[in-house]
Amino acid sequence: MQLGNIFESIPDDLDEELLEQIVQTQHVRIERIVSTGQASPESGWYDQEQSEWVVVLKGGAVIAFEDGTEVNLQAGDYLDISAHTKHRVSWSDPETETIWLAVHY
Repeated sequence: MQLGNIFESIPDDLDEELLEQIVQTQHVRIERIVSTGQASPESGWYDQEQSEWVVVLKGGAVIAFEDGTEVNLQAGDYLDISAHTKHRVSWSDPETETIWLAVHY
């Protein structure tokens, strides 16, 4: 059994995005991500082998896609990203923690 709280144990000063694996099986990986104003590098796109479902639990962020589409996510919003859909985080709220839950499947 594993017990935790998605909103606790967050360092006070995050220079880089915090990525924590919560669960991993052969077919599914669940991660907690905490952003404090970080964005993906301008030159890089995520191009993942698995699909990814993300939900913003606190804060806000913008996901940009290679085709120019941008999706603004606020607390409670979720997004399902198909495998090999190139995307990046173009903005996350620098004024508050953005806490994500990401499910790779």
